[in-house]
Amino acid sequence: MRETTYDPAHIEYVLRLGDNALILGQRLCEWSGHSALVEEDVAMANIALDYIGRARDLLTLACELDGGNQSEDDLAFKRDEEEFKNFLLCELPIGDFAWTIVRQVLLDTYHFHLYDQLQRSSDQKLATIAAKSIKESTSHLRHCSHWLTRLGDGTDESHRRVQDALNEQWRFTGELFAADAIDEFALAVGIGPDLSDLRERWHAQIASILHHATLTQPIDAPPVAGGRQGLHTEHMAGLLACMQSVQRAYPGLEW
Repeated sequence: MRETTYDPAHIEYVLRLGDNALILGQRLCEWSGHSALVEEDVAMANIALDYIGRARDLLTLACELDGGNQSEDDLAFKRDEEEFKNFLLCELPIGDFAWTIVRQVLLDTYHFHLYDQLQRSSDQKLATIAAKSIKESTSHLRHCSHWLTRLGDGTDESHRRVQDALNEQWRFTGELFAADAIDEFALAVGIGPDLSDLRERWHAQIASILHHATLTQPIDAPPVAGGRQGLHTEHMAGLLACMQSVQRAYPGLEW
C-alpha cells in the first residue's frame, strides 16, 4: 500500500502552530509560584498547560504528516533555535503581570478567531485539534480580557503599566497577519484561513476590548518580524536552554 505524502508547506503550517503554542506555554510556566494571588497562580498554570497540550497535539500531527520518523518530543527538545517557527511575541519575557496580560489578550484574541476558522480546515485532524482549542481559547480570552479591564480601568499605576505594555507589544502584532508562501498554500488548499479576514476580525474585537479597558490603541508601525523564518530575539536562546536542559544533558533520555 502506497504511503500518503504531504506537501512540505502543509507540514510547515502545522509546525508553526505547534511552535507558537509550545513557546507561549513555556513562557507562561514561568509564572508558577510567582503570581501575586494564589488563584491567579493556578489560573496561569492551567493556561500554560492548555498551551503545552495543544503544542503536543500539533507537533504530533506534524510528525505524522512528515512520515512518523520523529516524535513531538524530538521537535520540542532536539531542534536548535533557528528551526523554531513561532511568532516573536510568544518568546518575549513574561515581564510584569500587566505585560503578560496584554500579550495574552493580543494572542488569545488571535487564537480565538484562528481556531474558530480552523475547525473547517480540510485537514480533518487539524480541524479536530481546533475544535478542542477553540474552547480553551474562549476561556483564556475571557479570563485575560477581564484582567485587562481591571488593570486598565483601575489605578493610575495599573493603567500606565498596561498602556506601556500595549505600546511596546503592538509592533509585534503585524507578524501575526503577514502572509507568506506557507499561508498562501494553506489558504489555497483549504487548510488555513485568509489572514486578511482574520486580521479584520482580530482588530474589531481588540478595539472593543481596549475601549472597555479605557486603553488607547497604538498607531500601526512597521512590524517586527522574523520568527517564522527562524530569526528570533535574544530572549529565545535562554528560553530554549531552560526548556531543553534535561534532554541536552542526557540525550535520548526516556521516562
